[in-house]
Amino acid sequence: MRTLSRAVTLVVSLMLMPSGVSAQSWEPTKTVEFIVPAGTGGGADQMARFIDGLIKKHKLMKQPMVVVNKAGGAGAEGFLDVKGAKADPHKIVITLSNLFTTPLATGIPFNWKDLTPVSMMALDQFVLWVNAESPYKSAKDYIEAVKKAGPNKFKMGGTGSRQEDQIITVAIEKQMGVKFTYIPFKGGGEVATQLVGKHLESTVNNPIEAVAQWRAGQLRPLCVFDDERMPYKEKVTANMSWADIPPCKQAGVDVDYLMLRGIFMAGGVTEAQRNYYVDLMGKVRALPEWKEFMEKGAFNQTALKGDDYRDWVRKEEARHIQLMKEAGFLK
Repeated sequence: MRTLSRAVTLVVSLMLMPSGVSAQSWEPTKTVEFIVPAGTGGGADQMARFIDGLIKKHKLMKQPMVVVNKAGGAGAEGFLDVKGAKADPHKIVITLSNLFTTPLATGIPFNWKDLTPVSMMALDQFVLWVNAESPYKSAKDYIEAVKKAGPNKFKMGGTGSRQEDQIITVAIEKQMGVKFTYIPFKGGGEVATQLVGKHLESTVNNPIEAVAQWRAGQLRPLCVFDDERMPYKEKVTANMSWADIPPCKQAGVDVDYLMLRGIFMAGGVTEAQRNYYVDLMGKVRALPEWKEFMEKGAFNQTALKGDDYRDWVRKEEARHIQLMKEAGFLK
């Protein structure tokens, strides 16, 4: 009789729940903090603020969201903050590949397994940029000039030390037999500004971090660090689209690198809490504004969730351990 009574109670409880709400449903009950473990103006910052704007515009969440930059220690500040918020479902973080590089380079007590994977929103490209007033029209022209000038004569700017931008720079150096003076900055926006001001000879910024300066005729893209051209054929300038930028391999620079743009939560959250954000990010990705954002920033639109996302992160960690080892960046 006791078992029957419990069963009847459960059925009645489910019948009394509002339509469309399951026993496993959850939603935020207070402000959600959206952590950016990078500086303002960079690709991660721009994407986080764009996501926040779409959520507010389309009223996808009842509670407010606030974007907070915690860039200290190449993003360590942000990662440790989320790690310390175990089981708190009101804190999410947008990650770039410093999810792997920062703990490997610094030795901080953090690993991606301290977090809960939610969704891969996209993958980001890297482009070799020069000032538009420079004489270099191709990656081959530029690399030949760097060789001719000798070691450390050309300055390469990037976001952070021992992070993605410097990994790519070291890969170019090793393959092409050149040596740059690498200058780190806090964010991709500052990197682009420094190149416009001719304080650098080149950068390896993401497309979205330099597209405004390219459109304004201040910067020139030489090649993209990918196996293939980007698919976006709409003109960005009077005579060039993203698809017109050749792969760096065509200039003999056999380096390819794609960067994560993904969402994680703190560790120890429930499946219902994780599913809420998986669903929320799915709604964001379905919006027409998101598709426009992807095209404007020339993103690789690969998106993953669940076990597929976790498996990808695990493999990417192993790849970064090897890349960091080859670059001499392991702590």
